Amino acid sequence: MDIIKWIKHKFSHKLSHVTPGKLKKILKEHGISLVVIIVGWELIEDTLSMLLFIWLGNNFNPIFYAGVPVAWLFCVHSIMVPILWGTWIKIKKMGMVPFVGK
Repeated sequence: MDIIKWIKHKFSHKLSHVTPGKLKKILKEHGISLVVIIVGWELIEDTLSMLLFIWLGNNFNPIFYAGVPVAWLFCVHSIMVPILWGTWIKIKKMGMVPFVGK
């Protein structure tokens, strides 16, 4: 029973960060950065991953051509966008980006 209570507590705690007010605050404060990360990852995922599989199929083994349609079917936004976003926030807090205000 303690495990179920712990899971419910963790889940409700995570959901408390996804309220409309907090999302609006994040979008107002970091809007363009978030858009650039999401759109940038979309471009990387949809174009560069396909080109990588085509290149691997041409240069190494034709089995890599099977990865071309998989690159469109397999979506990793839910993994990569939070990783990129967290990395961006840490870099910004460290002051390593001179052209972006704190």
